[in-house]
Amino acid sequence: MTTEELKKVADHLRLEAVRMVYEGKDGHPGPALSIADIVATLYFDEMRLDPKSPNWEDRDRFILSKGHSCPIYYAALSEKGYYGEPVGDFKLRALGSRFQGHPVMGKAAGVDMTSGSLGNGLSIGVGMAIAGKYSKKDYNVFVILGDGELQEGIVWEGANTAAAKKLDNLIAFVDKNNWQSGDCVDKTIGCNNPEEKFASFKWHVQVIDGHDIDAIKNAIAVAKSVKGQPSVIVCNDIKGKGLDYMEDNNAWHKGVPTDEQYAIAVKTLGGAR
Repeated sequence: MTTEELKKVADHLRLEAVRMVYEGKDGHPGPALSIADIVATLYFDEMRLDPKSPNWEDRDRFILSKGHSCPIYYAALSEKGYYGEPVGDFKLRALGSRFQGHPVMGKAAGVDMTSGSLGNGLSIGVGMAIAGKYSKKDYNVFVILGDGELQEGIVWEGANTAAAKKLDNLIAFVDKNNWQSGDCVDKTIGCNNPEEKFASFKWHVQVIDGHDIDAIKNAIAVAKSVKGQPSVIVCNDIKGKGLDYMEDNNAWHKGVPTDEQYAIAVKTLGGAR
């Protein structure tokens, strides 16, 4: 896809994410919108996938470690064709729904790993990358992490193992939007410096604007060219990106738009498609 096409896809995914939260009356719109450009680029330009065969063993793998951002994930899978047309049961966070408040492997097609307990995603991705190496597969493993969840120790156990195993088939993205549920990251942990931390663990590090589609595409290409070293792309993002009333406003970490706010989202993000 062209850059302009991907921008339109990203905004459509944003609208679908907001719609799910609005109709389901629960969810995390802010952290979903901040990663829309990354998810759109991965699913519609980068990853090797087959929606008709979700468990194809040669597919690229994706883990949304910050699982509460799942509305954007479900929107991408739906738009990619994993659920057919019409979508059908798409009630977010409802009892019995396939689309739970955190992704559940085996419940919603296309979800490679259950996530929700923050910090686990990178280490699981490391395991998938090791399996790929041992099986002599050429798939890549992509993981999106929140900057807040980097406070979890298991992230760095995984990072250490990835470097030791020279997992050049592992590419992580850090959604550095500077917020977590309780407050800004600097206040809770004291220093939001993921680029320095990953570099100290011998990862290849890039820092980009996480809302610049061309920068995302170029960073992925660079990461794939690196040999003998895992890669991390630290993305300077804006929580709630795309809607003025949500941007950089941590009140939207979890919340439901009013009728008026939803109407603004529809107008701003291009309307239903």
